[in-house]
Amino acid sequence: MKFYGENELRRMYLEFFESKGHLKMNSFSLVPKNDKSLLLINAGMAPLKPYFTGQEIPPRRRVTTCQKCIRTGDIENVGKTARHLTFFEMLGNFSFGDYFKKEAIAWSWEFLTKVIGLDPDRLYPSIYLDDDEAFDIWNKQEGIPADRIFRFGKEDNFWEHGAGPCGPCSEIYYDRGEKYGCGKPDCKVGCDCDRYMEVWNNVFTQFDGDGKGGYTELANKNIDTGMGLERLAVVCQDVDSVFDIDTMKAIRDAVCALCGATYQTDAKKDVSIRLITDHIRSVTFMASDGILPSNEGRGYVMRRLLRRAARHGRLLGINGLFLAKLAETVINEAKDGYPELEEKKTYILKVLTTEEENFNKTIDQGLAILADYEAALSAKNEKVLSGEDAFKLYDTYGFPLDLTTEILADKGMSVDEEGFKTCMEVQRETARKARKTTNYMGADATVYDEIDTKITSEFVGYDNVSFDSNISVLTTEKEIVGSLSEGMNGTIIVDQTPFYATMGGQTADKGVIEKEGFKFVVVDVLKLKGGRIGHVGFVESGSVEVGDRVTLTINESDRNLICKNHSATHLLQKALRTVLGDHVHQQGSFVNAEKLRFDFSHFQAMTKEELAEVERLVNESIAADYIVETKVMSLDEARKTGAMALFDEKYGEKVRVVDMGGYSVELCGGTHVKHTGVIGSFKILSEAGISAGVRRIEAITGAAVLDYYKKLEDTVNAAAKAAKCDVEGLVAKISALHDEIKALNSENEKLKAKIANSSAGDVVSQAEDVNGIKVLAVSLPELDMNDLRNLGDGFKEKLGECVLFLASAKDGKVSLVTMASDGAVKTGAHAGNLIKECAALVGGGGGGRPNMAQAGGKNPAGIDEAVNKAKDIMKSQLQ
Repeated sequence: MKFYGENELRRMYLEFFESKGHLKMNSFSLVPKNDKSLLLINAGMAPLKPYFTGQEIPPRRRVTTCQKCIRTGDIENVGKTARHLTFFEMLGNFSFGDYFKKEAIAWSWEFLTKVIGLDPDRLYPSIYLDDDEAFDIWNKQEGIPADRIFRFGKEDNFWEHGAGPCGPCSEIYYDRGEKYGCGKPDCKVGCDCDRYMEVWNNVFTQFDGDGKGGYTELANKNIDTGMGLERLAVVCQDVDSVFDIDTMKAIRDAVCALCGATYQTDAKKDVSIRLITDHIRSVTFMASDGILPSNEGRGYVMRRLLRRAARHGRLLGINGLFLAKLAETVINEAKDGYPELEEKKTYILKVLTTEEENFNKTIDQGLAILADYEAALSAKNEKVLSGEDAFKLYDTYGFPLDLTTEILADKGMSVDEEGFKTCMEVQRETARKARKTTNYMGADATVYDEIDTKITSEFVGYDNVSFDSNISVLTTEKEIVGSLSEGMNGTIIVDQTPFYATMGGQTADKGVIEKEGFKFVVVDVLKLKGGRIGHVGFVESGSVEVGDRVTLTINESDRNLICKNHSATHLLQKALRTVLGDHVHQQGSFVNAEKLRFDFSHFQAMTKEELAEVERLVNESIAADYIVETKVMSLDEARKTGAMALFDEKYGEKVRVVDMGGYSVELCGGTHVKHTGVIGSFKILSEAGISAGVRRIEAITGAAVLDYYKKLEDTVNAAAKAAKCDVEGLVAKISALHDEIKALNSENEKLKAKIANSSAGDVVSQAEDVNGIKVLAVSLPELDMNDLRNLGDGFKEKLGECVLFLASAKDGKVSLVTMASDGAVKTGAHAGNLIKECAALVGGGGGGRPNMAQAGGKNPAGIDEAVNKAKDIMKSQLQ
């Protein structure tokens, strides 16, 4: 059998199914779109669920993909075995109501035996127990003897996930030979050993399950094929495990080079080598899809993986930062199938380096604290770390729970995971709300799901602000209806519309839908599944029915302002990348008629100088009056132009490229100005961090900038008037007033101190002697905390070795100060304990050190009692 590299196998598979009439689609992002049931894409069919359910019409009824996937259900086994991975690629060929079992089985056999050249005598099909149709195809069509076809039960050969489409499976196993077997005489297909490896899984989606064991035949049957690319490479390269295939061996060798180890000479080191090899693939691909490490959701998954890898690097003796170096190897090995890795290389390396740096700042302290916890457990002869302590390591030192668990497991200890979960309840509740229980599609059911999938809408708003079209669907908030009348809220769907639906960060157009005697006010526009556009609003007058011809008119003034702000975000991203570096990528945006908001990847606050330079570059490009051109082309053609793309966006066969004079080139479906000079001007209002590694700029354009400076001018004029000077002299006047206020404050403090000393009179004469220590507890009128502290310092100088308790009320607030000299403390005085016992009497609390403490309160009436109690406590402390 010929050796095929992983990248070659990927190309061969996709080209084979293209030859069978399939549309090759690029891998979807790891970030699910409109699917709350998943944190991360975990199977080849997951992003295609709308096509399987018929809620959306696929671009072709035959599709083939190689989908990047992440699963962390067995994360604790990754590294410990040579089987488990968190990141893998899933090859798939899919039929949406087109071909079925006959073709799927034939093509799987053809690819494995004819294209790759696997020995047919070493391949064994399996089928679902009752699937005689599949048996006959394998036996009669493909000529596989009956004794080589294995029947398995529902657990192994029937795919279903709750309610929804489901069906039997037919898998293909490859006999790798006795050297990989368990040696048992009954070893055969289905054995848990590594001899018989499943390489192909045809899922025949022919039923609609109710989730309770009931099944009905689907009108349109589907094919969902899954085949792990790494597993296929293991078979084709005849290697021991996935960690030995060409691409992963390159990463594994890079790990070994960094730590100076040789693979398979030390079992403990091998665990770390395999773990890092796997995890660095996951975090590299996650970063390329715009995921950032955080403490919730998919960001937490990334943080767990990255920090586990960093910790195992330390176990291998790797000094300093190393993850970005390994990511370069990942990129080099995978860019053939995923060219975006090379395009986003600077950004990916920056994300990984920043997170590794952050972890390195806390890991040593965290490990030291964990060592203290271990010692404490050992001293008490206990084996379980409390959930509270595990949470502290997570919350303060960035230790994911499984990292703490893993470290403790090496010492024969464990974690109270239930206690940890209790401490995490707030965060977990937030995550549950973000990923709540949903239907099969991972989305909340709405009235729009009931719309005929054949109905679509065409956006004609790039060149039209008003357009006539026919109504295809009307709905209320709860049901599809035939008409809408005055006073009703609802949604109108038409064949063609100039209204832009909210998407890509651009807010929807507003406007009206009219015909004679009828007016519908559009307050929002939704991009619905299947290319439908929903105009949401209310009927102001008249009524309308499905099939009526109406005129749709947007608010042109608002659209023009939105266009200015949207085009400005493109110029802003270009300026940010120029000033800050190529690691800057859009992480989100919001554009409406009033302002623009742009979220971008960057890892520290921008300086005033950087902000000023970005603002200057944007205004410079506006003044250059670049012509804004839009072109529709293939994604590959767009990449060659250097066009910027969004991380989590799934682009179709054709994309729209917005080119602003060659200065800014981006993929974008939004509306824009015809040339940049129309924008007028640009002003940054604010820059701030919104999450780890993500900054946000808010800005305005055009007339809003003039309004901004007009308000600023009005404020300056009002300030000059208040300062009784002209605008030119305002700074000098404020500076002079500041100096004057500073001088007056100083003089005021001196007078207050003088008055305080005067009001205190000969208070020191009231001090009593207790065993050679002067004791003074008094109430003084109308003094604040600062006054009491200053008085106390003066009393200490006069009295020498002493203990003081000073109380005062001012504006209804009680202030207490206690002080003790060094000699008094040695004798037994403790200012902190003294004030703790007295503060409650004035309705307050406080504390402090043995030599000084203070407290506040809300009950002036309790001062006298507090003073008397303080005298007794002070005397008892000095006995």
